Amino acid sequence: MSRKRKSYIALMRGAMYVCCALTAALLLFLLGYVLYKGIPNITWELLSTKPSYLADRIGILPDILNTVYIVLATLVIVLPLGVGAAIYLTEYAQNKRVVAAIEYAAETLSGIPSIIYGLVGMLLFSNNFGTCLQAGALTLVIMNLPTVMRTTQESLKTVPQSYREGAFGLGAGKWRVIRTVVLPGCVDGVVTGCILSVGRILGESAALLFTAGFAHALNDLFTGLLSPGATLTVALYVYAKEDGEFGVAFAIAAILMLLTLLINLSASLVGKYFAKRRSV
Repeated sequence: MSRKRKSYIALMRGAMYVCCALTAALLLFLLGYVLYKGIPNITWELLSTKPSYLADRIGILPDILNTVYIVLATLVIVLPLGVGAAIYLTEYAQNKRVVAAIEYAAETLSGIPSIIYGLVGMLLFSNNFGTCLQAGALTLVIMNLPTVMRTTQESLKTVPQSYREGAFGLGAGKWRVIRTVVLPGCVDGVVTGCILSVGRILGESAALLFTAGFAHALNDLFTGLLSPGATLTVALYVYAKEDGEFGVAFAIAAILMLLTLLINLSASLVGKYFAKRRSV
């Protein structure tokens, strides 16, 4: 190997090390700064009470509950739709051009800015149901459907064709093969798609500002879904931009950051668990 070639390889390797170091440093700085500013402001009173302007008290309990409500409402709808669509496209659809067109449409939907989803959700859902968590959940269903569908599709494709042929050879029907052989073999992809969807729901704010509103009322599940409500991300925007409560905003940011780290860790552990289970 020539000296010029060795110098080029060393230069490229050094450039890659610098890029990795800058990326890691930026991530660590962001995590450290948000946690440093936010954790000291997290108190039990903040987590367990609702806002009261008369008592001059700020609480994010309604925002936490609204976040849980909208996550549950979105997953209840998007998981059957996404998994069902993936099963049909992978196992039943015969026209490959139609399948390719739907996959292309799903990938295009994944790249659309969330503010556009919010505008469409406001016109489609808020005008019919009013500004409420239900309208926000339906908007998030459209946003997360491509993620769940494509993740499940890729997992279905990893199941060896020999498994299907062996089950067919034993006399099992198409649906029985899918239910007892294919789905158990790709359950890690379904769970990973679900976890990633939860992470995107937790981090969404633009679409919910148009559809769910930003009220801080404390409601039960069914009343809350039919009422306006702020999730944690929307509450962060309101407290930072509208009220100037940056301490509360950093506290919410720290909570969201910790939840995001927990969700990513859960997705990694679930994937490793099912991969180890398949190899046994």
